[in-house]
Amino acid sequence: MPARVSTARSARTSTAVSRKGSTQTLNSRASTASRISAPYVEVPEETPENELRTQVSSIFRDAQRTTASHRKLVINLRKIQEACCYEPTSSHKKKTGAEDFDEEQFTYEFTRCVLRVMPVKKSESVGERSIRFIGLFLRHANEKDAELEEGNEDETGIMVENPSTRLTSHVMSTVLPLLTSKEKFVRYRSTQLISHIINSLDSIDDDLFQLLRHGLLKRIRDKEAMVRVQAVLGLGRLAGNEAEGGAEDSDDDDSGAGLLDKLLEVLQNDPSADVRRSLLVNLPILPGTLPFLLERARDQDPLTRRALYSRLLPALGDFRHLSLSMREKLLRWGLRDRDENVRKAAGKLFRERWIEDCAGTAEQETVEEAKAAKTDAKPPSFDGLLELLERVDVVNSGVENGVALEAMKGFWEGRPDYRDAVNFDDNFWNTLTAEAVFMARSFNDFCRSEGNGKFEALLEEKMPEVTKLAFYLDRYISVLVAALKRVAIQEITEDEEEEDTVEQEFIVEQLLHMAHTLDYSDEVGRRKMFALLRQSLSVPDLPEEVTKLTVEVLRGLCAQDAAGESEFTSVVLEAVADVHDTIMDEPASEIGEDESFHSARSEISGDNTPTRSSNSKNAETTEEEDQEKAIRVIMVNMKCLHIVQCMLENVEGNLQQNPSLVAMLNNLVVPAVRSHEAPVRERGLLCLGLCSLLDKSLAEENLTLFMHFFSKGHSALQITALQILTDILNQHGAHLLDTNPTLLKVYLKALKSGSKAPEVQAAATVAIAKLMLGRVISDASTAIDDLLRTLVVLYFDPSTAHNQGVRQTLSYFLPVYSFSRKENQDRMRKVAMDALHKLFEIQENIDDDGDAEADMVSISTIGAHLVDWTDPRKCYVPGNQLSFADENKKVVNGDVHLDFAKDILERLESGVSKEEKKTIAPLLGKLHVSPTSTEEKIRELYQEVSSAIDDKLIADATGRNALFKIHVSLGKIVNNLTEKESGGRKSSPTIDDKTVLTEVDDDGDPSDHTVVDSTRRVKSEEVESPTIIAGDTDTTKDSVLEELLSDEDVEMSGL
Repeated sequence: MPARVSTARSARTSTAVSRKGSTQTLNSRASTASRISAPYVEVPEETPENELRTQVSSIFRDAQRTTASHRKLVINLRKIQEACCYEPTSSHKKKTGAEDFDEEQFTYEFTRCVLRVMPVKKSESVGERSIRFIGLFLRHANEKDAELEEGNEDETGIMVENPSTRLTSHVMSTVLPLLTSKEKFVRYRSTQLISHIINSLDSIDDDLFQLLRHGLLKRIRDKEAMVRVQAVLGLGRLAGNEAEGGAEDSDDDDSGAGLLDKLLEVLQNDPSADVRRSLLVNLPILPGTLPFLLERARDQDPLTRRALYSRLLPALGDFRHLSLSMREKLLRWGLRDRDENVRKAAGKLFRERWIEDCAGTAEQETVEEAKAAKTDAKPPSFDGLLELLERVDVVNSGVENGVALEAMKGFWEGRPDYRDAVNFDDNFWNTLTAEAVFMARSFNDFCRSEGNGKFEALLEEKMPEVTKLAFYLDRYISVLVAALKRVAIQEITEDEEEEDTVEQEFIVEQLLHMAHTLDYSDEVGRRKMFALLRQSLSVPDLPEEVTKLTVEVLRGLCAQDAAGESEFTSVVLEAVADVHDTIMDEPASEIGEDESFHSARSEISGDNTPTRSSNSKNAETTEEEDQEKAIRVIMVNMKCLHIVQCMLENVEGNLQQNPSLVAMLNNLVVPAVRSHEAPVRERGLLCLGLCSLLDKSLAEENLTLFMHFFSKGHSALQITALQILTDILNQHGAHLLDTNPTLLKVYLKALKSGSKAPEVQAAATVAIAKLMLGRVISDASTAIDDLLRTLVVLYFDPSTAHNQGVRQTLSYFLPVYSFSRKENQDRMRKVAMDALHKLFEIQENIDDDGDAEADMVSISTIGAHLVDWTDPRKCYVPGNQLSFADENKKVVNGDVHLDFAKDILERLESGVSKEEKKTIAPLLGKLHVSPTSTEEKIRELYQEVSSAIDDKLIADATGRNALFKIHVSLGKIVNNLTEKESGGRKSSPTIDDKTVLTEVDDDGDPSDHTVVDSTRRVKSEEVESPTIIAGDTDTTKDSVLEELLSDEDVEMSGL
């Protein structure tokens, strides 16, 4: 790397060779820069042709042709330099023809050729080759002179002056003023050359170092991105050198941390992706810069994100130096990136680089050396794989929707050596850890879901059969239950016990995930698994996630028909009864008769559940014991309701046809909804909602109850009630929305609850979007217009600016809904003007209040969105979705925009304010008037537009121009229709047309109204007749008419 060195220089000459006498130094040549104008590249005054110029020019000419000959040309040019700068040591040495020239002349000729490169455009490859050659020569020359000076260098840190250092300083000083040239290509080439030389040399003079840094710092603000890219390439190297300790003694803000801070600011804020990417791969990797570099994983540019995963992170070294949260974020961002190449780079990083770091076989060489080295593949290291899973915290990232599953899927796909070498023996299953069981689970999922069954043989070979897996599952469930009981009894003073239970719970979950995918054609294994899961479900202390997975596996074990579902429900409800019996197993004195959940004693199975007589009145209990017992009752009942909830999520049959479900509803769910305990009541509500999906009459009966919970509940309960109501409408039809007007008010209230409960507003937005996109709310519904209008207003309302859930949902829903059907576009058109009026009122209120924080888009922008959403050319047409050519877009039926124009005219005639007219009228010019629209609507709209022009409906110039534009478009189509009706006669009936031209004074008031009567006639001949306008018109009027008549197909003649 270039390093700053002391400006003190040794005046000694080399002992190996004697230097030619030359009194010229760098300072004496300083006037060269003054001869170069900043805007242009002025080559120094030409001297007569000589042998030296011929040789140097020939070498530069050959260098710009190809890079293959650069090394040879560098050696030849070095020989010329030695001949000019050094006395020959031997008379027998071959002459080069440059012995008659001195160092100054060589420097002049070399600089002359360098300056010829500066104006070369970026697209010309000769410029790139020439600059590479210049950098290669200067590096080679400095290395050779350094070898000659090795014997004379006796002071550390002193830069020895020699011909090559003087040449480098002269070239850099000459090019440096060109950084401020007015020509962008000169700035580009000069910046490129300086950055290339900086990256090529090991040391630079201290004074020159400061000048280069100052010049390049100015270029990071250049308006041309290509110049900024080259500037950051050079500054990245300088910043890295300074960060190593070269700038501690400098108080300059541009040095040390100051330079790094400026580059980090550019990295975060530069609009050019090329600049950010160049900084990403060139900035030094330091503790202070690493967070800024890693955040480029969220860069807008996919190539920059890919560079992070393919270049920066592999060069970072051992990934274990990163924090756990950063590893997880990098994996999640990379594997879930929207760009496929970024996902591939992230997957490759995980399965090749990170696994090698953990396996201890990562190569210590640079990226380039690693690519060049052809080493044999390392043998698989499963200890390294287990450590890798531990390093990404698989207990937390290995859950459903966790990133570890995606990472391991790509790992098994991209590492066939690990896939073939993996071995799950008995010792593996007997000593399971969280990482080991997750490895087995991910392998099982990969083999079953990928390759269209070609990996099934691997499963048969490596995975245990159903019976053996059931034994392992039984063992680890027992360990988990024992650990949970031990934790419940003992007071935990350390986190070790709790961490152990979390790991044991994770192991059981992964085993259940595997059990869910097994083939249960083996009846012995099926019965063993069935009995185990039935027994486990009865354990009250079983965690909720384990309970949920147990119920799902049980459902898979039962047949998929009605009989299998009945068996499944009866088995689960028996387990629920067993769990609830734990209340009865307590001493009789511990339960009073006035429990808040007293009706749950007649639990589930009715007469089949044994009951015990309670003789607890004689026992005396303290208040604390009563409180503990009440909590215990609540927890057990919560457990029962959770099991029922998991069961109902896996049931699809009719509720009334399953007696077990009816008994469960009456004995457990209904009392839970009536409970005085809020947690029990809320979970009971969720179970009642699931039951309502299985029975339409039950849903209709309880709609009022769900709406009551929404009105009186807190935010979380309101979201639950909304989700239940939406599921009921999806399941049983939206006619419930029409028969229950209160239900519509619930949704509208939820949509308007943004200030109090933004999460409820977001949930309501998602719910309504699903109902409307799925056409659950039919076109005939009376509620659909109100809902759509409210959604449009919400999208633009500044009050939802901070509710990203609402904005993101609507940014997808509104265009998709509009473009999916022409009926939807027509509905959007119906609500557009009312929504626009409401938004105009909101904007006026914001202006009156002077709320600077409320950021609202302009009404014209909102109108443009509405016009775009109703554009008939963008509407999906079944069977024609692949033909989006312009000629096909022009022939669509455009009735929706004709109706939109009528709505706009009606609103303009309805007495709205002058300001609102100014915002609405310009929309007329943005509408698409299609000649294939309904003829009757075209003629009606043409008459209305003509009347609007006659009545001078619009006062402002912008609105009138829009009105004239649609008038001309409609007139053209009407004339064509009239010509067709006339049977193709040479002249068609004329249509009277009055074009109103209004001059506008400086203060915006209309004045000097001039009405020009013109008759529009469409000629049968192909030759267009010129437009003649009678009357006293000025330049402004002519320009307006020229704009209106810019369509070449419109022919008008005036009288």
